[in-house]
Amino acid sequence: MFNSLGGLLIYFALLMIIPIWTQSKVKRTYQKFSKVPTSSRMAGAQVARQILDDNGLYHVTIEETKGMLTDHYDPRSKTVRLSSSNYHGHSMASSAVAAHEVGHAIQDAEEYAFLNFRSALVPVANFGSNAAFFLIFAGLIFDMLNLAVFGLIFMAAAVLFQLVTLPVEFDASNRAMGQLVSGGIITNREERDTKKVLSAAAMTYVAAAAIAVAELLRFAFIIFANRE
Repeated sequence: MFNSLGGLLIYFALLMIIPIWTQSKVKRTYQKFSKVPTSSRMAGAQVARQILDDNGLYHVTIEETKGMLTDHYDPRSKTVRLSSSNYHGHSMASSAVAAHEVGHAIQDAEEYAFLNFRSALVPVANFGSNAAFFLIFAGLIFDMLNLAVFGLIFMAAAVLFQLVTLPVEFDASNRAMGQLVSGGIITNREERDTKKVLSAAAMTYVAAAAIAVAELLRFAFIIFANRE
C-alpha cells in the first residue's frame, strides 16, 4: 500500500476524509438534537448537578466555558466544564453531553482503571506525539535504525493513549445513559435519540484511534522495509 504513489495518495486522502467525515457527523447530529428539548426541560448545568449530587459528588463544581463542544471534565480541579450552549441549553444534546462529562467525574471518583492508566500515559504520550516524527525522520535520514525505532516506540505510546481513550469514553457514555434514565431526566422514548448523540461523539475517538494505528503501521513498514 505504501510503496506506490497511488497507494500513498489513497492513504493520505483517507487521513483527511475520515476526520472531516466524523467531525461533520458529530456537528450534524449535535445541531439536530440541540433543537429537540427533553421532556424534563432541564438545562445542561442542572443535569450535571443532579447526576453529581445523586452520586455523592457534591465537591465537583460545574463551570461554563467558551467555544462549541469544548465540554470536558478536569480531574485536577474536579470541575465539569460545559460550553455555553450546553450549560444553558435544555436540549437532548445538552443533557447527553453534560451527563457524559459527569460520567468522567464518576470514573475519577471510583478510580476507574482505564482512566487512571490514561492519565499515567499523558506525559509520555504528549512527548511521544511531539518527538516521534523528528526521531523517526532523523533516523531514516542519517541511516540510524536505533534512533528511528526509538521514535517508533514513542509513537506507539501516543497510539496506546488513543486506544486506552476508547474504553474511557464508551464507559462514560454508558454511565451517562444510565444516569439520565434513572434520574428521570429523559424518558425511555428519548433514549434512542440520546444514544445517537453519544454515539456520534464516540466516532471521533474511534476515527482518531484508527488513524493513529494506521500511521504507526505505516512508519513501522517504512523503517523496517529500508532494512531489507
